[in-house]
Amino acid sequence: MKKSLFILMVALVSAPSMWAQPEKDLKNASKALSKYFLDPVNNADVLQESLDLLNSAFKSEDIKKLGSSWITRGKIYNEVANSEFQMKTLSADYEIKQSDAPKLAYEAFNKANGMAEKKSEKKDVLEGMQEAESHLNNFAIFAYQSQDYATAFSNFQSCLKAYDEIKSMGATSRLDEVENGYNDQLFFAAVSGYYGGMKAESKPLFQKLFDMGSSEAVVYDALYNISKEEGDADAVKYLEAGREKFPDDTSLLFTEINHYLTEGKLEVLIDKLKVAIEKEPDNVSVYTTLGSVYDQLQAQALADNDSEKATMYFDSAFDYYNQALAKDETNFEAIYSMGALYYNKAATYVDKLNEFAADFSKEGMKKYDDTKVEMDELFKQALPYFEKAEGVNGEDLNTIIALKEIHARLNDLEKSNMYKEKFDALQGGGE
Repeated sequence: MKKSLFILMVALVSAPSMWAQPEKDLKNASKALSKYFLDPVNNADVLQESLDLLNSAFKSEDIKKLGSSWITRGKIYNEVANSEFQMKTLSADYEIKQSDAPKLAYEAFNKANGMAEKKSEKKDVLEGMQEAESHLNNFAIFAYQSQDYATAFSNFQSCLKAYDEIKSMGATSRLDEVENGYNDQLFFAAVSGYYGGMKAESKPLFQKLFDMGSSEAVVYDALYNISKEEGDADAVKYLEAGREKFPDDTSLLFTEINHYLTEGKLEVLIDKLKVAIEKEPDNVSVYTTLGSVYDQLQAQALADNDSEKATMYFDSAFDYYNQALAKDETNFEAIYSMGALYYNKAATYVDKLNEFAADFSKEGMKKYDDTKVEMDELFKQALPYFEKAEGVNGEDLNTIIALKEIHARLNDLEKSNMYKEKFDALQGGGE
């Protein structure tokens, strides 16, 4: 009986020490951090020791139940963030080691906010939250500048949450002290998410900016693109609002051009592309795009048997492709498109030839011969452009096919076979 009592007494004595260890770790974490700040360069390992002790302490569920524990945790991470900020400020080349310190500080104070009862604790929470908000902003800017948009988004977003918490406490945020501070924070959070590939997460922020009548064109461009990718049939409303608000913005103009290209609204595009040429006269792609629009309109006119319009559109396409070549004589798209312009027009003669081939009368045979001469002339005009295109990009299959077909049409079977072999080789030995 005595032996059993002794064991029980040992157990009773030992229990408090088990609880004391997490508290001890928490205190030692603060002490180690103070030592680190005395000499951050030579005490880097002490910082890790402090964080290890902190993490050890927070394995205890009892520690997590105390608002004071979370306040201590928040203060430690604020101090870590402050140290990292100072190091980065002193040397732009310094790589931040604890990039999540401000966010962890904010999360700790946010946790403590719902647990603090004493006036002193509530004061600590507010001050800690305000400091964390400042660090979140600074770390977000560092990440944004280094194009680490995912980290920037996380910090900017947490900064906005910290702002809401601070305002809910009836206090002043640093964002209140800067003109357009909140709007700018919201904007950079949205843009960071967008550039960081978190488009769905950034959309509500862009929407808020849109509803506020943002003066940033990218807000309208981004909302259109995100909504369009989501399959929103009403996405164009953002683009239209942006174009109305920023009629001179080139980025929105080109987004609008791409929109109407996708929609196939060719007539609408002509004036918009001409405006684009005025804004970017050295942008070759605008000339080739406008040439392509006229080329497609020509094809429509031919299908409608409107030869007058077809000729007009052909001449316009030819003109803009030529202007593109005047800007860049080696531009593959412009060279190929010039060849395709003639090639496609020549191809429209095939049906006529087949029709006349069935007429063995003298008049029918003459029509066949005259039509073939016209067709062959168009193929001959297309030929030098495709040959030049091959010189710029000898592995483009469409160019090789065109050269093979043209030489076949012109009865040069040797060259036609040569291009067939080249096509087969590019295809890996088979068509």
